[in-house]
Amino acid sequence: MGYQEIYKEDNEYAAERFGLVKERISQAAGQPETKEPFADYFKKTAQFILLTAKVLKMYQDGALEHRSMDECVKLNRQLYEDILPSNETETDAGGYACSYANPAYAVHRLGEEFGGALCFLYTECRALIAYAFEGRTADMTILMELFVEIYTCFCDKDGTNGEEIRKILYWHFHDYSEIMVTQTVREGIDPQLDFFTGIVMHADLNDLTYLYRYGEYISENEIRTAQYLLSLPEDQIQAMADTFTEGYRIGFEVTNKDLSKKKTASIHYAVGFERVIRKSIENFAKMGLSTVVFRDAVSSMGSRGRGKRGCFSLAANRQFDYDHRNDNAFYLDKAFVERRLEVLRDAYETYKDLAAVYAGPAVLEVFGEEPFAPVQKKEAAGYDEKQQQLTVYYANQSGQITNQYIKGEERSFTIIAYPAAVIGPDYEKIFAQTVKLNTLDYMLYRNMQQRLIDVLDQAQRVHITGKGANRTDLYVSIWQLEQPDRQTAFENCVADVNIPVGEVFTSPVLKGTSGVLHVTGVYLNELYYKDLELVFTDGMVTDYTCANFADEAQNRRYVRENVLMQHDTLPMGEFAIGTNTTAYRMARDFRIADKLPILIAEKTGPHFAVGDTCYSHAEDTEVYNPDGKEIMPKDNELTRIRTQDASKAYFNCHTDITIPYDELDAITAILPDGQENDVIRDGKFVVPGTEELNKPLES
Repeated sequence: MGYQEIYKEDNEYAAERFGLVKERISQAAGQPETKEPFADYFKKTAQFILLTAKVLKMYQDGALEHRSMDECVKLNRQLYEDILPSNETETDAGGYACSYANPAYAVHRLGEEFGGALCFLYTECRALIAYAFEGRTADMTILMELFVEIYTCFCDKDGTNGEEIRKILYWHFHDYSEIMVTQTVREGIDPQLDFFTGIVMHADLNDLTYLYRYGEYISENEIRTAQYLLSLPEDQIQAMADTFTEGYRIGFEVTNKDLSKKKTASIHYAVGFERVIRKSIENFAKMGLSTVVFRDAVSSMGSRGRGKRGCFSLAANRQFDYDHRNDNAFYLDKAFVERRLEVLRDAYETYKDLAAVYAGPAVLEVFGEEPFAPVQKKEAAGYDEKQQQLTVYYANQSGQITNQYIKGEERSFTIIAYPAAVIGPDYEKIFAQTVKLNTLDYMLYRNMQQRLIDVLDQAQRVHITGKGANRTDLYVSIWQLEQPDRQTAFENCVADVNIPVGEVFTSPVLKGTSGVLHVTGVYLNELYYKDLELVFTDGMVTDYTCANFADEAQNRRYVRENVLMQHDTLPMGEFAIGTNTTAYRMARDFRIADKLPILIAEKTGPHFAVGDTCYSHAEDTEVYNPDGKEIMPKDNELTRIRTQDASKAYFNCHTDITIPYDELDAITAILPDGQENDVIRDGKFVVPGTEELNKPLES
């Protein structure tokens, strides 16, 4: 059974309703029964909805697979032109500047009482693009009926008010949360939902019209990426896939987890990489794993705008995504959260057999976009204090529920990154260098990193200092080993789950981990931070700021929302030393340091994660380094209370912040007797046996 058969019954049941609601929307698209300025809003939104209905008809007729390139490009432009970047200071600039998806424009045009809610409604309606391309008539009908219900309020001769509109939105998401949450859970673990794997495995990848069958925004980036991969020989594509999937397999091996008990793995990838993904799916099949692929979130219910997951293309407009990252504020309250948690548990119970055999994600990231520093808009939806607390509460509780059905001690992952064509004219050179980066000598790095660990294992604490404009002055407390001949405090991380090679890391002891962490510029979760600074006291963040905005309140809000993830504080969950100086050299040679993903950036200097440890929900699994020593610090003072109160033990986030070598003065191991042994001095490795790491820094 494939996705078409799974949706068939619901689609047939909704067909009559779809016809009726479409007819009503057609009337609004022609001559809205409302007064200005709302007539223009409802007319344009209705016309957009009818365009997605046209796409659905093309899907039903089988026409989406048989379009010319010109037809594909034209339709894709029509679907996305309303949110493409434009000069927001010019009212006639077109695109996002005068789009009802832009909260600033919507409030300006429609007023403060209705502008925000109607902007949210239109943005939610954009999910119809995905539903149409997947042939999901029932899901389209539900969303179209919401539009008509609100449209009818504005047609009422007695008028409406903002409170009535907000109540309609509120109850829509409360009433349909069961359907939406259950569907999201199933999409993540059921290989029968094969819309994406069907394209990857069966499309003619030499005919680039296949890119337009997803319904995602397709730019020159996706086209050029696919074209470049088509130019590579079959053995190189196979080698890339092998690196990807073998890292996944080794991840189970080195953590003593039984892969034979699993039947499915999910793949996350960027549109354009289908040749590599096809080979990866074939490799997983040889391991006995079916592949699951789902779409990046298109609804506020799925955390739209908060990073790319599943199958995705580069954003049509990152400011649009940022403006709508908190859209669920329109319906988020205690009752909704509790209902959603109840539904989440029920959904996992329904699909518990699928959840039990899910092995974890294999993630192929892309990098290369210009650093993005968003504009903060007062008109955009935002959380009040209670909602901030609820988002933290939901993340914690949902994480615990998920872990009950997809056990952390039984699953693994792998992650790798490649440049996107948008990185610039050196794309092909950078891509070739990244392939080399992802296949560096495993044994060479393992041995050099062991030399570092031998020094660090003796430390009671480690002192990290910056130089030049970098203000870092930080002490990190290290787990004290009882049996140093059999135990270690640091993991020797080579290229398995976390590709490329190159770091040693530990879970810090929180008590005594104190000081200032600063970096002059860093790119975290697709957002840029200037002069990011965190202050730690006994392992917990006690102060924070950045210099993105002139207003200090905006700086603190930016860090709280996007680094602390709405928490009042977070622990330091990881201290690591990146050893991949080759990656650092590549970044400097091509001037792309600000474009590297955290996956690679974290290997180019010491880094510190705020949030959970690297062993979250798997603290009791024995893990060993290649030398046979057991890694001891898999938890900290907070995670040790997990059996008494998991809500206080886990934070469900982990964000790495890296100090590049050129901002680093020293990393010094301080022994219990006060003796000091440098690991790095003036940005260079000084431990005997690690001299090879300095060559890329000196060339």
